[in-house]
Amino acid sequence: MVDFQSRDTDRGLGDDDDDDPDEGPDAEGSGTDDPGDTPDDDHDDHDTPDDGNGHGDDHDHGDDGHGDDHDHDHHAHDVAALGVAVVTVTSTRTSDDDPAGDAIADAVEREGHEVTVKEIVRDDYDGVQNVVDALTGRGDVDAVVTTGGTGVTPDDVTIEAVRPLFDKTLPGFGELFRTLSYDEIGTKVVGTRATAGIVEGVPVFCLPGSENAATLGAEEIIVEEAPHLAGLATRDEPEE
Repeated sequence: MVDFQSRDTDRGLGDDDDDDPDEGPDAEGSGTDDPGDTPDDDHDDHDTPDDGNGHGDDHDHGDDGHGDDHDHDHHAHDVAALGVAVVTVTSTRTSDDDPAGDAIADAVEREGHEVTVKEIVRDDYDGVQNVVDALTGRGDVDAVVTTGGTGVTPDDVTIEAVRPLFDKTLPGFGELFRTLSYDEIGTKVVGTRATAGIVEGVPVFCLPGSENAATLGAEEIIVEEAPHLAGLATRDEPEE
């Protein structure tokens, strides 16, 4: 078990995954390779006829004329190229048979980020906790993604092991993941406990162990938001 009095000192390293068939979008064989279209947020500007005073098509009601500047400021601290650690929590998979971990790694690399660590760790509270704690202390890791152990069977301990490490929780991650999953597996989403949080400035995302669930979470949420969260979590406090 992690000694929280000495987490900033020497750390070890490990890895693992859990492929629980009852946790997440792949339950009952349901797939999430095509989670469906999401509403298009890129609404067309509301152009207005030119009134002769220069107030015409150039006026954008959506952002009061400050949209570009606001978006630039909002993403000013984003990490352009992440170093990502992928941890598969499982008692049955191996590095040669890790479809969920491979799906996460593929999604990360397609976005131009780097998988700096890819590990397998068994369904063990201390083992999972120590691995995640160690990874968040590495200089080449900007984000950690675990897959497996988020269900409700007795050996699903990822959430219990990782949650005590969180300095801040990100409840919106689990909420959004379950919302997207509902389209595929309906009310079975109540059986998945996907979650996320910040550990010493590093975003940590915990996904279910199925390949489809890992693909959904990585492609639809993590690669979109991890650079922004990693930048914000390590941003220096403004001087007073």
